[in-house]
Amino acid sequence: MSNDAVIIDVVRTPSGRGKPGGALSGVHPVDLLAGVLGELLSRNDLDPALVDDVIGGCVSQVGEQANNVTRTALLSAGFPDSVPGTTIDRQCGSSQQAASFAAQGVIAGAYDIVIACGVESMSRVPLGTSLGAGDARQDPFGSLMHERYPEGLVNQGVSAELINARWDIGRDELDAFAARSHALAAAAAARGDFARELVSVTASDGTIVAADETIRAGTTLESLAGLKPAFHSERLAERFPDLEWRITAGNSSPLTDGASAALIMSAEKAAALGLTPRARFHSFAVTGSDPLLMLTGVIPATRRILDRAGLSIDDIDAYEVNEAFASVPLVWQREIGADIAKLNPRGGAIALGHALGSSGTRLLGTLLNELESSGGRYGLQTMCEGGGMANATIIERL
Repeated sequence: MSNDAVIIDVVRTPSGRGKPGGALSGVHPVDLLAGVLGELLSRNDLDPALVDDVIGGCVSQVGEQANNVTRTALLSAGFPDSVPGTTIDRQCGSSQQAASFAAQGVIAGAYDIVIACGVESMSRVPLGTSLGAGDARQDPFGSLMHERYPEGLVNQGVSAELINARWDIGRDELDAFAARSHALAAAAAARGDFARELVSVTASDGTIVAADETIRAGTTLESLAGLKPAFHSERLAERFPDLEWRITAGNSSPLTDGASAALIMSAEKAAALGLTPRARFHSFAVTGSDPLLMLTGVIPATRRILDRAGLSIDDIDAYEVNEAFASVPLVWQREIGADIAKLNPRGGAIALGHALGSSGTRLLGTLLNELESSGGRYGLQTMCEGGGMANATIIERL
C-alpha cells in the first residue's frame, strides 16, 4: 500500500562506556547525533531538503543535551534550516517512540520522509542530571504524586530487585543471562553482524572508534558471581527487609554513550526515489504499568500488540527486549512463553549498552539486520520505560 511506512536504513554509533575516559566521552552529544544523521543521507544519496521532520529521543535534556538537541544536531549535520526537528522523552523508549511517531505520521499522510533518531551521552550528561540529582530542593514529583504514593517510588534497580523477588529469579539465573548476552554479542561482532548498522566515530584524540566498547567477550559466570549488589542500602533494606539483593553491575546494562537514526518514508516515496525498503512497520502499542514495578510494562505491551496485529508470539521470528536489567527479558520470556532462542539473538543492552535516548532506534537496526540475516518475516521490539510504561513495535521484513 502506498501509505505503508517503510524502513530504508538504520545506523548507529558504536556503544561507548558512559564514563570519563570512555571511547566516546570526548565527543559532544550533538556531534554524535549529527554523525549518524549525516551518514543516513550519504549512504542513501538523499537530498536533506526532502526530509519533512526529524524526531529524536533523549532522556537527560539538560546541559549539552538541552535546547532541542535534535534540531541542533540536524543543523550540525548540514541539513538546510528549512528542516524541523523535535526532541521527545519517553524515558528509555524515547527513540522507539520517535520511530512510532515518525511511522504513524507517514501512515496518516502527514509525512513523506522522516528520520527517527536518538542520542545519550551518559559520560557528559550523567544519569539523574535532569532530576537535579543530589539537590533536595529539586523534586520531580510534586505533592499530589507523593500523596498517591506515600511510601515513595524507587529507582529502576530497586524495581528490578522487586521483580526478582516476585518471580523468584535467582542470582545464578541473572548472571547466566548476562553472560549469554556478552557471548552472543561477541560472536555477532566476530562474524561482522553489526557492520551494516555501525558508523565509525572520530574520538577527541583523533582515534577512530569502530566497534562496541561495552562488549566483554571474556565474561564468565565466575567473574559475574564476584560482583556485589549495586542497589542495596541500609535505608532500602529497612523498607524492603525481605529482599535478597541480586542486581549487580554485571547483570545490568552499563552506562553508555551513543546515537542512532532510522530513515523512514512512505512506500510510494521510496519507489519514486528508487530506494529499496527493507521492512515496513506492521503494528504499534504503548502501555502504562505500575510505576513501582516500572520494568514490567513490556508484558502488557507485548500482549496488546500481538492482539492488535492478529499474531501469536510463535509467528514472531526474532524479539528484541531491552536488557535494562537481566530481570526484564527473563520475566518477559516467562510470562509471554516466548522461545528464548529468538530472544536478543545478537546479545542485548547488557553487552551492547543502553544509551538511553538512542536505544530504541539502536534495537530497531539490530532487529532489522537479524531478520535479514535469518530470513525471518516478523520482528518484535519492546522496551521498558521509567515511570511505568513500555513501547512495543512489530516490523515486517520486505
